[in-house]
Order: sequence, then structure tokens, then C-alpha cells
Amino acid sequence: MRIAILDDYQDAVRGLDCFALLDGHEVTVLTRPMTEDALVQALAGHDAIVPIRERTAITARLLARLPDLMVISQTGKAGRSLDRAAARARNIAVLEGEGDPTAPAELTWALVMAAYRRIPQYAARLQAGAWQSAAATSAHDGIGRALNGDVLGIWGYGRIGRLVAGYGKAFGMRVVVWGSPASRLRAVEDGHAAAPSKAAFFAQADVLSLHLRLEDATRGIVTAADLARMKPSALLVNTSRAGLIEDGAVEAALRDGPPGTFALDVFDQEPLPASSPLLRAPNVIATPHLGYVEQKSYELYFTSAFRNLVDFFAAAPPDA
Repeated sequence: MRIAILDDYQDAVRGLDCFALLDGHEVTVLTRPMTEDALVQALAGHDAIVPIRERTAITARLLARLPDLMVISQTGKAGRSLDRAAARARNIAVLEGEGDPTAPAELTWALVMAAYRRIPQYAARLQAGAWQSAAATSAHDGIGRALNGDVLGIWGYGRIGRLVAGYGKAFGMRVVVWGSPASRLRAVEDGHAAAPSKAAFFAQADVLSLHLRLEDATRGIVTAADLARMKPSALLVNTSRAGLIEDGAVEAALRDGPPGTFALDVFDQEPLPASSPLLRAPNVIATPHLGYVEQKSYELYFTSAFRNLVDFFAAAPPDA
């Protein structure tokens, strides 16, 4: 079978142990984003594609231009970037895999720690020859702070949010949760606090971390008015989806404040253009969507996706 793996930016998949599951198949690994026309040309004649999460939008128009495609084996669950109705209409099977919340939760906490102690700034200045300096100008210099005793706000108490809440508690933070009534109840049962209102949630958090799925109901759910309620010293962390925050709200907050700092792993346009003002803002720590990008997660995601493909072909070979 001809199988294409999409958007393996670091050309890492061929080095995974699970890649051996595809022995005997013809595998193409695409390592860069492509226009639709280039993608159609690269995928011509392929029986299967393995998207890496949501890096490529699998639209109805793209599927209509791939007449040989039989199956899409998703790493993790199929999200909004895949038009499942269009796939069904063309008799293209969609196989869903499995995931684990550990890696994105750990990255979230790494960003919290990095932002609070200003680690990226100090490290960059040290490499430039400056000792105990976080910025070249006094306006952006200053010391970091400890997490102990501060308020950690968690919006979305699912698998990832629950892990992050546990990390906060271990560091001596007071955890306050906002979200659905059911999620707030679970948080209270776990020994955390539930915010009495969204306004109070934003106002009291020293660190506020988003852990929501992007759906029609949650798109733009964090507004500029919400951010304006935050403390000038507060940190907002988003490792979930950029679309959770209202268009323009981050840029307005960076210009006018509050909050004082953003730690972002997800963006409206990915890969993030080098011209993005987010990369030049002194109060932003930006990482290139690394939430699930680590060895153990890749092995889990791709083992599941490749096994699903092998089982699919065994059950329904194309010449059957």
C-alpha cells in the first residue's frame, strides 16, 4: 500500500520504533507544509494518509482531488480540521487513534515555570554576556517570582486541566477552576476551589491556563474584556487552541495590558510567520506547538495510527 505521512516537520517519524509496523508498504513522509495544489500532486496515487494531529486541513475540496484515497488514519482523535462528512460521502474510512494528556500538561507547566522565573530571557541574556539580566532595557528587566502561594486558574477541568491543577497544588498554589458545572464539581471533589463567576475567575488568577476544546461554543470564549479583568502581573497560558481567544484580544492586551505576560504554544496561523509581532513582544513566551511533540507521545500516537492502518488493509485490501 502507498501511505503518506503529512507534516512531519522534524522528520522524526522514520526514527520511531513503531515505524517498523509499516514494513512492506511504500511510505512517503512529507516534511513541510504545502499548498493544496502541491499536496494533491504529492499525494497522487496514495491509498492512505496519516495526518499529524491538525497540521493539515483535510477539506472536502482536497478530498475531491484525491480519487485514490481509501483511508485516513488519524494520530489521536479526528478534530475539526478533518471534514468527516466529506470523507464519508467519498467512502473514505477515517480511523481514530489514541492520545495521552501527560505531554501537553507537562509543557503547560514548563511554560508556567519559564514565564514566572523569566528563564528564556535570562538564558538569552547570559549567552549575550550579561549576568543576571532579563532584558537590555530597564523597562523590561526585573526579577522572576515563585509560584508558591499564588492562585492558579484552570479553565477546563478535563484530563489535561486536572493534571495541571495537580502540578499547581504540588507547588503550593491555590487552584481555582472555571468551566461547566460538572467540571467545577469534580474540581471541588478533588480539593480545589470553584470560581463563583467567570469575572471573579479572571480577576483573582495569578496564572490562568486554558484547557478547552475548540468548538463553535468555545470559539472566542476568552474576550478582551475578560483579559482586561486580570491583574497586571498575571500570566495567561494557552496550550490548547488559539481560537479560544477572541480575535485581536491578545494583541490588544500586549499593547494596553493586562495581563502582564502570555505563554503561547498555539497560534491562528501555523507555522507562525517569522514576521509575527508575538515573536518580538518582550512579555510573550512562544513555543512552536510542542504540546504533543515529544518521543513518548509520538510513539503512542503513531503506534495506534499505524496499527489501525495495518488492520484496515488486512481486513479490506484494495484488490478484494
